[in-house]
Formats: sequence, structure tokens, C-alpha cells
Amino acid sequence: MEIHRIEAAIEAILFTMGDSVEAEKIAQAIGHDVATTKKIIHNMMDRYEEENRGIKICELEDSYQMCTKQDLYEYLIKVASQPKKHVLTDVMLETLSIVAYKQPVTRSEIEKIRGVKCDHAVNKLMEYDLITDIGRLDAPGRPLLFGTTEEFLRQFGVTSLEELPMMNTEKQEEFKMEAEEEIQMKLDV
Repeated sequence: MEIHRIEAAIEAILFTMGDSVEAEKIAQAIGHDVATTKKIIHNMMDRYEEENRGIKICELEDSYQMCTKQDLYEYLIKVASQPKKHVLTDVMLETLSIVAYKQPVTRSEIEKIRGVKCDHAVNKLMEYDLITDIGRLDAPGRPLLFGTTEEFLRQFGVTSLEELPMMNTEKQEEFKMEAEEEIQMKLDV
């Protein structure tokens, strides 16, 4: 194997593993003895330093690890500290509201309230760690029960579900009547 291919293999191993990898394991992977492997890695370390690369290979006892140069941490922190922005669509907000106020709630109960399937919204809300499955209903089919998470509380700036705003009962009745009218119109068609 030519030297560029060997170095590429070493880079791939160190990058993928993340943690330190013993020189002996690297040597076995590239088909060389430990002494030759160490020499190749040290040449790579020197070249990374000469080329002023953003990464370096650290030697930790008889192992090696790919690392970021310490003087570049300030750039990593700027990226790492940026919060992920999740966009909540109206459908997702409706679904999240139902879970927040009705929890524990099953998917079929959510769909009954919304009048449409909610698979995508539930999956996205779980992906965003705003809701989670909190058990199973003791009923035929043992459907999953959903509830909100600590991340939900953090994102919405409340310390407990009791802090969620109470819905105006007049508005609640108005919404209920509108929903029933919509259902009736769909049945009439």
C-alpha cells in the first residue's frame, strides 16, 4: 500500500473512532508493524504542525487520537454554543398543545381531537425532544402514551405544567362548536 493510502487509512481510523486508538490496533489495520506505524503517525503529526492544520494527532501513552488544536477552541465554541433552531409548524403546535394539556394521551386521542393523522407531527416533536412516550395504555393494543419533556418546559419558559395558561372556557366552547360544525360539514359532503 502506498504511503498516501496508509496515511488516509490512519486518518479515517482516528477520525471515526473519536477516542484514542492503540498503536497496535492501527498497525494491524494497515498491515505494518508497530514501530513503522508509529513512525508514519509521527511524520503525519509533524506535517500537520508544519501545514498549520486545524487538527493534530495526540499521542497518549501507546495510543493516538485525532484532536483539535487548542488555540482554535474559540471558533468551536462559537459554533457549539449556537442553539439549534427548530421550526414548529401550526400542525406541530396544535399537536404539542394537545399533548401538553391532555397528557398522558395516545396518538389516536390526538388524531380524534385534530381530526387528521398526526404521525409526522408526533415524530418531529419526539425528535425535537418536546414530547416523549411515557408508557402504554392498559387497553387492547397497548397504545403508547405521550407526555411533554423537561426540554418542553425549558423551551416554553415554564417550570411546571401548572404554569401553562388556562384556556378561557368561553373560547373553549367556541372552538368545540367550530370543530363540531367542521365535522358535520365533512359528514354532509
